[in-house]
Amino acid sequence: MAVVAVAGAPGAPGATTAALALLFAWPLPPGRRVLLAECDPDGGAVLAGALEGRIDAVYGLRNLAVADRRGRLTEDLWGQLVDLSPDGTGDRLLLPGLTDPAQAVGLAYTWEPLVEAFHALEAHGYDVIVDLGRSGAYGPSAVLARRADAVLLTLRSTLRGLSAARPRLAALREDLDTAGAGSDALGLLLVQEGPYPAADVSRELGVPVLGLLPYAPRTARVLSDGGESTDRRFVRSQLMRAARSAADEVRVLIGRRRVRLTPAAPRPARQAGPHAPGPYASEAYAAEPYAAEPYAAGPLAGLAPHPPAPAPFPTSQPAPGGYPGRPGPDPYGHPAQAPGPFDAAAAVPGTTDPFGGPAAPAPPAPQPPPPAPFPGQAHGEGVLRAR
Repeated sequence: MAVVAVAGAPGAPGATTAALALLFAWPLPPGRRVLLAECDPDGGAVLAGALEGRIDAVYGLRNLAVADRRGRLTEDLWGQLVDLSPDGTGDRLLLPGLTDPAQAVGLAYTWEPLVEAFHALEAHGYDVIVDLGRSGAYGPSAVLARRADAVLLTLRSTLRGLSAARPRLAALREDLDTAGAGSDALGLLLVQEGPYPAADVSRELGVPVLGLLPYAPRTARVLSDGGESTDRRFVRSQLMRAARSAADEVRVLIGRRRVRLTPAAPRPARQAGPHAPGPYASEAYAAEPYAAEPYAAGPLAGLAPHPPAPAPFPTSQPAPGGYPGRPGPDPYGHPAQAPGPFDAAAAVPGTTDPFGGPAAPAPPAPQPPPPAPFPGQAHGEGVLRAR
């Protein structure tokens, strides 16, 4: 469905812990999966923290820089993932982060292809949560936040936490408005450690609070330093319930933004003909003919175009059983009338009206039939697939 970026502020507010909580609490309908990517330039923390070093640091983000230079970023991405799902079903995956902050220099040109690969995973049923840490939303890796569907800033409701978050939010808001998809993608994950309520924090900072995470050090330590994450008490803990509520709010925000950012379908243009748009018709309405629309690819593609309209009766000769100059029967339902003595004289060019009027003018030449409409063209649609 989306790419969600989770960032932090100075003072260790718990961005990685919040991202892990979202990974385990993210709702997964049938056929959906979720991936957590540790993209913090300062280094990853899950392998040595939540996983307690049980997996060797041979997998992860640092291997993708070499794969990108070889043009195999999408293919090699699958080999760097770790399965964190409780039952080993592969529906909750982890891309481990860097083991050394010095490795971030080699990823300077990989961040943008990486976020493109994350968005391509949506077509395969994946949602992606990107852990940016405290510095990942700025510098060369800022493209991860700019291209995300939602950017969540984790902070604590203390005076120190709010003071540190204010300049970060101002910088993020300006960057998203100038180089991203808009600052309306911003949201807050508020850890309720201090005395300030969520409504006051949202009003002062000008950003909605999407998640209220309780200050629960014992439960959070399972995500930050390791523990039994499949324990029944942990799954039903207040922290995980709050993470599930936050995930729902984030999904609602993304849905609203996509409706707003999706361009409206263009109105079809009218066909050229005797009923063409008048001088007050909108230029955009008639800018694109029907030929530009892929109608021929539908179920009516095999039908031939409409035949040309028949030419009208000449006005100089009356149609059988009708008035002179009017083809067919009377449009008001009256019976057909035979032409009178004066009608015959007036209908013949060059004759003079018996009452002394001028001679009847010669009728105009019959117009050719309008051309048949041009058949539509079918357009193919490419599909980007990740192997």
